[in-house]
Amino acid sequence: MSAAQSVGSRVPVQVAAGARLAEGEVPDGFPRLWVEFADPADDDQVFRCDLTWLTSRWNCLFGAGCPGLYAGRPDDGCCTLGAHFSGPEDEQRVAGWVARLDSSLWQLAEVYGTDPDGSPWSARQGWAVDVSDEEDPGEVERATRLVDGACLFLNRPGFAGGQGCALHHLAAREGVPITETKPDVCWQLPIRRLFRDVERGDGSTYTEVSIGEYVRSGWGDGGHEFDWYCTSTPAAHRAAEPVYRTLATELTALMGPAGYAALARHCADLEAVRPPLVGHPASLAGQDLLPHRS
Repeated sequence: MSAAQSVGSRVPVQVAAGARLAEGEVPDGFPRLWVEFADPADDDQVFRCDLTWLTSRWNCLFGAGCPGLYAGRPDDGCCTLGAHFSGPEDEQRVAGWVARLDSSLWQLAEVYGTDPDGSPWSARQGWAVDVSDEEDPGEVERATRLVDGACLFLNRPGFAGGQGCALHHLAAREGVPITETKPDVCWQLPIRRLFRDVERGDGSTYTEVSIGEYVRSGWGDGGHEFDWYCTSTPAAHRAAEPVYRTLATELTALMGPAGYAALARHCADLEAVRPPLVGHPASLAGQDLLPHRS
Protein backbone atom coordinates (compact mmCIF):
# COMPACT_ATOMS: atom_id res chain seq x y z
CA MET A 1 0.00 0.00 0.00
CA SER A 2 1.48 3.34 -0.99
CA ALA A 3 -1.44 5.69 -1.32
CA ALA A 4 -1.70 8.60 1.10
CA GLN A 5 -3.79 7.87 4.18
CA SER A 6 -4.94 10.12 6.98
CA VAL A 7 -5.74 9.85 10.67
CA GLY A 8 -8.98 11.56 11.54
CA SER A 9 -8.53 13.60 8.33
CA ARG A 10 -5.86 15.61 10.11
CA VAL A 11 -2.45 14.78 8.65
CA PRO A 12 -1.82 12.96 5.36
CA VAL A 13 0.83 10.27 5.62
CA GLN A 14 2.40 7.71 3.32
CA VAL A 15 2.55 3.98 3.95
CA ALA A 16 5.69 2.31 2.65
CA ALA A 17 5.18 -0.60 0.31
CA GLY A 18 5.21 -3.88 2.23
CA ALA A 19 4.87 -2.21 5.64
CA ARG A 20 2.87 -4.15 8.22
CA LEU A 21 0.60 -2.12 10.49
CA ALA A 22 -1.71 -3.10 13.31
CA GLU A 23 -5.34 -2.01 13.19
CA GLY A 24 -5.56 1.71 13.90
CA GLU A 25 -1.79 2.17 13.81
CA VAL A 26 -0.45 5.44 12.37
CA PRO A 27 2.12 4.86 9.61
CA ASP A 28 5.31 6.88 9.67
CA GLY A 29 5.95 9.58 7.08
CA PHE A 30 3.86 12.38 8.57
CA PRO A 31 5.30 15.91 9.00
CA ARG A 32 7.64 16.28 11.96
CA LEU A 33 9.20 19.38 13.46
CA TRP A 34 12.87 19.13 14.42
CA VAL A 35 15.09 21.55 16.31
CA GLU A 36 18.89 21.77 16.26
CA PHE A 37 20.93 23.38 19.00
CA ALA A 38 24.49 23.23 20.26
CA ASP A 39 25.18 20.95 23.21
CA PRO A 40 25.77 23.39 26.08
CA ALA A 41 28.24 20.93 27.63
CA ASP A 42 30.21 19.99 24.49
CA ASP A 43 31.26 22.39 21.75
CA ASP A 44 31.81 19.48 19.36
CA GLN A 45 28.20 18.24 19.52
CA VAL A 46 24.90 19.47 18.13
CA PHE A 47 21.58 17.98 19.21
CA ARG A 48 18.90 17.37 16.57
CA CYS A 49 15.61 16.59 18.31
CA ASP A 50 12.19 15.51 17.04
CA LEU A 51 9.85 17.92 18.82
CA THR A 52 6.78 16.23 17.33
CA TRP A 53 7.68 13.00 19.13
CA LEU A 54 9.00 14.60 22.31
CA THR A 55 5.82 16.65 22.81
CA SER A 56 3.58 13.67 21.99
CA ARG A 57 1.45 12.03 24.67
CA TRP A 58 2.89 8.52 24.33
CA ASN A 59 2.85 6.33 27.42
CA CYS A 60 3.93 2.74 28.06
CA LEU A 61 0.98 0.35 28.31
CA PHE A 62 2.78 -2.62 29.85
CA GLY A 63 0.38 -4.24 32.29
CA ALA A 64 -2.36 -1.80 31.31
CA GLY A 65 -3.63 -3.07 27.99
CA CYS A 66 -0.45 -3.72 26.02
CA PRO A 67 -1.14 -6.68 23.69
CA GLY A 68 2.57 -7.41 23.20
CA LEU A 69 4.59 -7.29 20.01
CA TYR A 70 3.37 -10.69 18.90
CA ALA A 71 -0.15 -12.06 18.85
CA GLY A 72 -0.66 -14.67 21.54
CA ARG A 73 1.94 -13.18 23.92
CA PRO A 74 0.07 -10.32 25.62
CA ASP A 75 2.01 -10.62 28.88
CA ASP A 76 5.45 -10.01 27.38
CA GLY A 77 5.24 -6.45 26.11
CA CYS A 78 8.52 -5.94 24.24
CA CYS A 79 10.38 -8.33 26.58
CA THR A 80 9.80 -11.13 24.07
CA LEU A 81 12.97 -10.03 22.30
CA GLY A 82 15.24 -10.00 25.34
CA ALA A 83 17.88 -7.27 25.68
CA HIS A 84 20.99 -6.96 23.52
CA PHE A 85 23.72 -5.16 25.43
CA SER A 86 25.22 -2.04 23.90
CA GLY A 87 28.69 -3.19 24.99
CA PRO A 88 30.74 -4.71 27.82
CA GLU A 89 30.19 -1.73 30.13
CA ASP A 90 26.44 -2.06 29.78
CA GLU A 91 26.56 -5.76 30.64
CA GLN A 92 28.93 -5.23 33.56
CA ARG A 93 26.74 -2.50 35.02
CA VAL A 94 23.66 -4.72 34.83
CA ALA A 95 25.64 -7.63 36.32
CA GLY A 96 26.25 -5.62 39.48
CA TRP A 97 22.51 -5.15 39.94
CA VAL A 98 21.65 -8.75 39.04
CA ALA A 99 23.81 -9.79 42.00
CA ARG A 100 21.39 -7.88 44.23
CA LEU A 101 18.27 -9.60 42.95
CA ASP A 102 16.64 -12.28 45.03
CA SER A 103 13.58 -14.52 44.76
CA SER A 104 11.35 -11.83 46.28
CA LEU A 105 11.75 -9.72 43.11
CA TRP A 106 12.90 -12.18 40.46
CA GLN A 107 10.85 -15.21 39.57
CA LEU A 108 13.83 -17.12 38.14
CA ALA A 109 16.40 -16.08 40.76
CA GLU A 110 16.89 -19.57 42.15
CA VAL A 111 17.67 -20.94 38.67
CA TYR A 112 19.79 -18.17 37.16
CA GLY A 113 20.65 -15.78 39.97
CA THR A 114 23.38 -17.42 42.06
CA ASP A 115 25.79 -20.34 42.10
CA PRO A 116 25.04 -23.16 44.56
CA ASP A 117 27.53 -21.63 47.04
CA GLY A 118 25.62 -18.36 47.01
CA SER A 119 28.14 -16.27 45.09
CA PRO A 120 26.89 -14.09 42.22
CA TRP A 121 27.02 -15.39 38.70
CA SER A 122 29.72 -13.82 36.56
CA ALA A 123 28.61 -11.82 33.53
CA ARG A 124 29.43 -14.84 31.35
CA GLN A 125 27.20 -17.33 33.15
CA GLY A 126 23.52 -18.03 33.45
CA TRP A 127 21.56 -14.94 32.55
CA ALA A 128 23.72 -13.47 29.74
CA VAL A 129 24.52 -15.40 26.56
CA ASP A 130 26.27 -15.06 23.20
CA VAL A 131 23.99 -14.54 20.21
CA SER A 132 24.66 -14.09 16.50
CA ASP A 133 24.09 -10.70 14.95
CA GLU A 134 21.12 -11.13 12.59
CA GLU A 135 22.59 -8.69 10.07
CA ASP A 136 26.11 -10.12 10.32
CA PRO A 137 26.03 -13.80 11.43
CA GLY A 138 29.80 -13.75 11.85
CA GLU A 139 29.52 -11.19 14.64
CA VAL A 140 28.62 -12.27 18.17
CA GLU A 141 26.63 -10.05 20.51
CA ARG A 142 25.76 -10.40 24.18
CA ALA A 143 22.15 -10.51 25.31
CA THR A 144 19.92 -11.63 28.14
CA ARG A 145 18.88 -15.27 27.96
CA LEU A 146 15.41 -16.09 26.64
CA VAL A 147 13.37 -18.50 28.76
CA ASP A 148 10.04 -19.86 27.50
CA GLY A 149 9.97 -17.28 24.73
CA ALA A 150 10.85 -14.11 26.64
CA CYS A 151 13.63 -12.41 28.62
CA LEU A 152 14.46 -14.32 31.79
CA PHE A 153 14.13 -11.11 33.84
CA LEU A 154 10.44 -10.93 32.91
CA ASN A 155 8.33 -12.04 35.85
CA ARG A 156 5.28 -13.84 34.53
CA PRO A 157 1.69 -13.15 35.65
CA GLY A 158 0.89 -14.47 39.12
CA PHE A 159 4.40 -14.04 40.56
CA ALA A 160 4.12 -12.75 44.12
CA GLY A 161 6.91 -10.20 43.62
CA GLY A 162 5.04 -8.55 40.77
CA GLN A 163 4.67 -9.06 37.03
CA GLY A 164 7.14 -7.36 34.71
CA CYS A 165 10.86 -6.68 34.68
CA ALA A 166 12.68 -7.80 37.83
CA LEU A 167 15.33 -5.13 37.25
CA HIS A 168 12.58 -2.51 37.08
CA HIS A 169 11.20 -3.72 40.42
CA LEU A 170 14.73 -3.64 41.83
CA ALA A 171 15.14 0.01 40.87
CA ALA A 172 11.92 0.84 42.73
CA ARG A 173 13.05 -1.06 45.83
CA GLU A 174 16.51 0.53 45.84
CA GLY A 175 15.20 4.02 45.10
CA VAL A 176 17.31 4.47 41.96
CA PRO A 177 16.27 5.29 38.37
CA ILE A 178 15.80 2.42 35.92
CA THR A 179 18.64 3.92 33.88
CA GLU A 180 20.96 2.36 36.46
CA THR A 181 19.53 -1.15 36.78
CA LYS A 182 18.23 -2.03 33.30
CA PRO A 183 20.13 -2.67 30.05
CA ASP A 184 20.56 0.43 27.88
CA VAL A 185 18.15 -0.76 25.20
CA CYS A 186 15.41 -1.36 27.78
CA TRP A 187 15.40 2.04 29.43
CA GLN A 188 16.05 3.98 26.23
CA LEU A 189 13.11 2.62 24.24
CA PRO A 190 11.11 4.10 22.64
CA ILE A 191 13.58 6.98 22.42
CA ARG A 192 16.18 6.54 19.69
CA ARG A 193 19.59 8.21 19.86
CA LEU A 194 21.78 8.25 16.75
CA PHE A 195 25.21 9.75 16.09
CA ARG A 196 26.43 11.21 12.80
CA ASP A 197 29.60 13.08 11.87
CA VAL A 198 28.81 16.26 9.93
CA GLU A 199 31.20 18.48 7.97
CA ARG A 200 30.41 22.17 7.74
CA GLY A 201 31.03 24.24 4.64
CA ASP A 202 34.24 25.61 6.16
CA GLY A 203 35.67 22.13 6.64
CA SER A 204 35.13 21.96 10.40
CA THR A 205 33.18 19.03 11.77
CA TYR A 206 30.83 18.21 14.61
CA THR A 207 28.92 15.21 15.96
CA GLU A 208 25.18 15.35 15.39
CA VAL A 209 23.26 13.60 18.17
CA SER A 210 19.74 12.80 17.00
CA ILE A 211 17.01 12.25 19.60
CA GLY A 212 13.78 10.89 18.17
CA GLU A 213 11.14 8.21 18.06
CA TYR A 214 12.03 4.53 17.68
CA VAL A 215 9.55 3.75 14.92
CA ARG A 216 8.97 0.32 13.40
CA SER A 217 11.60 0.87 10.71
CA GLY A 218 14.20 1.36 13.44
CA TRP A 219 14.01 -2.38 14.09
CA GLY A 220 14.95 -3.19 10.50
CA ASP A 221 13.06 -5.92 8.70
CA GLY A 222 12.10 -7.44 12.06
CA GLY A 223 9.92 -4.46 12.86
CA HIS A 224 7.49 -5.40 10.13
CA GLU A 225 6.99 -8.79 11.80
CA PHE A 226 5.46 -7.22 14.92
CA ASP A 227 1.72 -7.73 15.22
CA TRP A 228 1.50 -4.50 17.24
CA TYR A 229 3.77 -1.57 18.01
CA CYS A 230 3.11 1.06 20.65
CA THR A 231 4.61 4.36 19.48
CA SER A 232 2.37 4.47 16.43
CA THR A 233 -0.85 3.41 18.17
CA PRO A 234 -3.35 6.00 19.48
CA ALA A 235 -4.22 3.81 22.49
CA ALA A 236 -0.66 4.36 23.73
CA HIS A 237 -0.86 8.15 23.35
CA ARG A 238 -3.22 9.03 26.16
CA ALA A 239 -0.84 10.41 28.77
CA ALA A 240 -1.64 13.70 30.46
CA GLU A 241 1.98 14.89 30.14
CA PRO A 242 4.27 14.97 27.08
CA VAL A 243 7.16 12.57 26.53
CA TYR A 244 9.83 15.15 27.29
CA ARG A 245 8.45 15.35 30.83
CA THR A 246 7.44 11.75 31.49
CA LEU A 247 10.82 10.50 30.21
CA ALA A 248 12.88 13.34 31.67
CA THR A 249 15.18 10.96 33.56
CA GLU A 250 15.95 8.94 30.43
CA LEU A 251 16.44 12.02 28.26
CA THR A 252 18.77 13.54 30.84
CA ALA A 253 20.83 10.35 30.83
CA LEU A 254 21.06 10.51 27.03
CA MET A 255 21.72 14.24 26.69
CA GLY A 256 23.18 15.39 29.99
CA PRO A 257 21.48 17.86 32.36
CA ALA A 258 22.32 20.97 30.34
CA GLY A 259 21.25 19.39 27.05
CA TYR A 260 17.96 18.22 28.52
CA ALA A 261 17.27 21.65 30.05
CA ALA A 262 17.72 23.26 26.64
CA LEU A 263 15.46 20.64 25.03
CA ALA A 264 12.75 21.18 27.64
CA ARG A 265 12.73 24.91 26.87
CA HIS A 266 12.30 24.26 23.16
CA CYS A 267 9.48 21.79 23.83
CA ALA A 268 7.70 24.20 26.17
CA ASP A 269 8.01 27.00 23.60
CA LEU A 270 6.47 24.76 20.93
CA GLU A 271 3.60 23.73 23.19
CA ALA A 272 2.79 27.39 23.75
CA VAL A 273 2.35 28.09 20.03
CA ARG A 274 1.86 24.63 18.50
CA PRO A 275 0.54 24.65 14.92
CA PRO A 276 -1.80 21.65 14.37
CA LEU A 277 0.36 20.27 11.56
CA VAL A 278 3.24 19.26 13.83
CA GLY A 279 1.15 17.31 16.34
CA HIS A 280 1.86 13.57 16.45
CA PRO A 281 -1.08 11.89 14.64
CA ALA A 282 -1.24 9.06 17.20
CA SER A 283 -1.53 11.61 20.01
CA LEU A 284 -4.14 13.61 18.15
CA ALA A 285 -6.21 10.46 17.70
CA GLY A 286 -5.44 9.10 21.17
CA GLN A 287 -6.39 12.28 22.97
CA ASP A 288 -9.72 12.26 21.14
CA LEU A 289 -10.37 8.91 22.87
CA LEU A 290 -10.03 10.46 26.31
CA PRO A 291 -13.23 10.91 28.32
CA HIS A 292 -14.57 14.44 28.11
CA ARG A 293 -13.78 16.43 31.23
CA SER A 294 -16.23 18.92 32.61
